[in-house]
Amino acid sequence: MDSSHIALVALLLKSEGFEHYRCDRNTSMGMNLGNMSKMLKCAGNDDIITIKGDDGSDTKYHAIVKMPSAEFARICKDRASIGDTVVISVTKEDVKFSTRGDIGTANIVLRQNTTVDKPEDATVIEMNEPVSMTFAMRYMNTFTKATPLSNTVIISLSPDLPVVVEYKIAEMGYVRFYLTPKMEEDEPDPGA
Repeated sequence: MDSSHIALVALLLKSEGFEHYRCDRNTSMGMNLGNMSKMLKCAGNDDIITIKGDDGSDTKYHAIVKMPSAEFARICKDRASIGDTVVISVTKEDVKFSTRGDIGTANIVLRQNTTVDKPEDATVIEMNEPVSMTFAMRYMNTFTKATPLSNTVIISLSPDLPVVVEYKIAEMGYVRFYLTPKMEEDEPDPGA
């Protein structure tokens, strides 16, 4: 988690990468990656590290958008030149990225499109309820640095919850970025 407690990173390591692995039921585990890094630096190549954790719970999201990661990166880059925040709005038919700045307003709408030659080019929307949320653009642009990891990105949204921006890592797992939405009363971030 960053120092302002706005963004979070998640890392998945598959059981195949461990010498011994046991998990009796599905669980999520939270840890301070800075501290984890310090611990790993203390270990030699032949040392054994044991990681244990308690049960967690999964969150159900109102809307999940799967789209080409390069397209998402381009949208974020273009929106950043217009304003400091992006509004992501999802309906059953489309996902809209909107930015307002001094020079005007920019909107881009991606319609659900599954009839493409390559599955990674598809835009797929799973929606239980419409969602419209605002996020700091600079964090979204930082997240898109993971674009080379995957042809697709999965964006999960629910009101009053952090957005999850997920990139699969081939057969290894995933990296997930969590970002708190900006509320109406939030003051503009002078560092943005």
